[in-house]
Amino acid sequence: MKMEDIAKLANVSKSAVSLALSGKPGISSETRDKILKIVKETGYIPRSMVKADQVYGGSNSLRFLVITDSRFMMDQFYKQPFFMELIHYIEEQCRLRGYSLIFSTLDIGQFEREISLLSDDTENSGIILLGTNLNKKQIEEVIGIHTNLVVLDTYVDELKVDFVVMNNIMGAYQASTYLVEQGHQHIGYVQSDFRMHNFESRKRGFCKAQKELEFQSSEKDIYIMSPTILSAQEKFQQQIKEKIAKNESLPTALFCENDYLAISVIKSLNELGIKVPEDISVVGFDNIQESVIISPELTTVHVDKEMMASQAVEQVIRLIENKDRIGLKTIVDTKLIERKSVKKFSSES
Repeated sequence: MKMEDIAKLANVSKSAVSLALSGKPGISSETRDKILKIVKETGYIPRSMVKADQVYGGSNSLRFLVITDSRFMMDQFYKQPFFMELIHYIEEQCRLRGYSLIFSTLDIGQFEREISLLSDDTENSGIILLGTNLNKKQIEEVIGIHTNLVVLDTYVDELKVDFVVMNNIMGAYQASTYLVEQGHQHIGYVQSDFRMHNFESRKRGFCKAQKELEFQSSEKDIYIMSPTILSAQEKFQQQIKEKIAKNESLPTALFCENDYLAISVIKSLNELGIKVPEDISVVGFDNIQESVIISPELTTVHVDKEMMASQAVEQVIRLIENKDRIGLKTIVDTKLIERKSVKKFSSES
């Protein structure tokens, strides 16, 4: 949610919202109260320009911080299924523990200027940073502005900060092993065109399984697609058509780095007249709600978002309440969910 959205809900100007959030004069107390009431009810605060106690009256609060960019973590990231579920569970865990949750977004293009605003945040509050799309240097900059920080959905071994992330290597290894157990020996890899920790770790898990299980997969079997598009993708379709034109064998199964990619693959193949799973089996990663809406229902790696949320909230509260502490790096295991997008493969079929 942006400042414009708050202004629309309050039926006031954007500048009025800015004045209310910054605590500056220029609007009536009635208008200020109305704006802050809407902010509190929605739980969303544009940018990081307001202290928790300004909205929540000094109650215990946590800040959920997201740094957006145009490549992956877009302004409306909270509408993407994975993050919708994650945010829901974080809000739930905060309520159970008696904390309010404030949402803030920073634009990566104005990172240095806006990140400094967080240094004035309420002393007894903590930050859960969604680090999905962030690199080590960017995370280091956030570490410097708040001691009570937990980074969610990414992992950096050498940084002295709490992390909570899913077991990406395990998940990709589970999916690859399952495909081999179903008789597949030629497995392709569908890769995001935007690289980050989670995807790189999933690729390591896939490569580990390939080395141990000795299934066929080469550079020619790697397909690069956008990880945020649910519709068919022309670039992928072109790769498939070129293989068919050259009479090259297609993989009998495809492992995709996330469910968006898997759903896009299924739609792309269907448009080419290639049936899933009859002709090619498909496995995704994340187990988003849409994985049971697509036809066929998607076999995927389940990420326990509720457990990740619970751990993140628990760890940040531990940091708030215990000043003498050692960091925790939590990795939450995954499990494979069998549905209908994979079939047993027989060389005779």
